[in-house]
Amino acid sequence: MFGGGGMNPRKMKQMMKQMGIDVEELDAERVVIETADGDDLVFDGAQVTKMDAQGQETYQIVGSPDAVADAGGATAVEGDADDPALDDGDDADDGIPEEDIALVAQQAGVSKADAREALEDANGEPARAISNLQ
Repeated sequence: MFGGGGMNPRKMKQMMKQMGIDVEELDAERVVIETADGDDLVFDGAQVTKMDAQGQETYQIVGSPDAVADAGGATAVEGDADDPALDDGDDADDGIPEEDIALVAQQAGVSKADAREALEDANGEPARAISNLQ
């Protein structure tokens, strides 16, 4: 749940309760974060914790985004890069969509050539490519 610096978890819960902090694990199946720039993050199977401290609710998401949706609504989901139903026709010979290359280049702060190489190494999975570059 929370790092207590080696503190007994039961004692940590007791102290939090005394301070008026209530912690609850949520059984979330999917979490979507819609960003202002349109590159939305989708977490499937993430661990979500809700903390209520004196009426102020805070949510913590632990996991990696499985998909990134662009402003046009298209979603690049891990493992879908080779799905012919999602082929938009503007792929290079390697089958990696230009949107994925641009996304990885922007998010990781690298050139498009480096982004393409990272995507190839990550089997076309943008989230994994970005993670590997950082």
